[in-house]
Amino acid sequence: MAKHVAVLMGGWSAEREVSLRSGKACADALEGQGYRVTRIDVGRDIATVLHTLKPEAALNVLHGRPGEDGTIQGILETIGIPYSHSGVLASALAMHKQLAKAVLRESGITVPDGLVVPRLEAARQHPLARPYVVKPVDEGSSVGVFIVTEAHEHPPQELSRKDWSFGEQVLVERYIPGKELTCAVVGDKALGVIEIVPAVTFYDYEAKYAPGGSKHLLPAPIAPDVYEAARRMALAAHQALGCRGVSRADFRYDDRKGGTGELVCLEVNTQPGMTETSLVPEMAAHAGLSFGELVSWMVEDASVNR
Repeated sequence: MAKHVAVLMGGWSAEREVSLRSGKACADALEGQGYRVTRIDVGRDIATVLHTLKPEAALNVLHGRPGEDGTIQGILETIGIPYSHSGVLASALAMHKQLAKAVLRESGITVPDGLVVPRLEAARQHPLARPYVVKPVDEGSSVGVFIVTEAHEHPPQELSRKDWSFGEQVLVERYIPGKELTCAVVGDKALGVIEIVPAVTFYDYEAKYAPGGSKHLLPAPIAPDVYEAARRMALAAHQALGCRGVSRADFRYDDRKGGTGELVCLEVNTQPGMTETSLVPEMAAHAGLSFGELVSWMVEDASVNR
């Protein structure tokens, strides 16, 4: 009999819409691979829903909280349903950018210098010399991110808005010029490296998920030693944080003439996008793994005690 898989999508984070798209793509692909699929738009009653449904595995395609921060992983561990991607600790750790950076730095991985400050303080005065980047400490998909350049006399005033919903603390980091690179890890293997060329100046939420929002160059047109360094660093970061299944590490590479030449790991995504314009399926295809084979692998890799 076909394995029964619950595809967890939607939820209530800022990334709900893209999660629904990721979930639909994965559920369609799994049905194409012969699995019995139940699509679940995750609500606050998810523990009850899963307990009643009793699927043989859960494909977690939630982005942001509660799917990416260890919360849903804890529920799945408690109920005893094998699930995809990283476990409780790795998920919570990778989602908290400042803690994740501390672990990566200890493991010898280059990360950007920065500090955590209250958002209202960051709105009042520049916490670092320009250019710098402001981002929420624990949101994904470039939600609530600002690049502050020399041309910006004042810090981002959006940080002081009453309806700001991305937490009271923000991470402020030195801006690293150059290329945006990304590399996925599947199991214990790093895939190819993509250079992301945004149609606008910054690879934000729209550029990530709108068709035509960015160009993906695969393999990235960089020197072979830098290409291999990015692959090694992606795998090392995945292992340092204790990730499982699929993850994706994002980098900046300062390739400017007279630049530093540094390759810096910005963050590790434990729940990378799985839509038709997403990076991980593209890297998997380049490695000879179809979308259907990739999602099947994720389901078969599912376990508890991750």
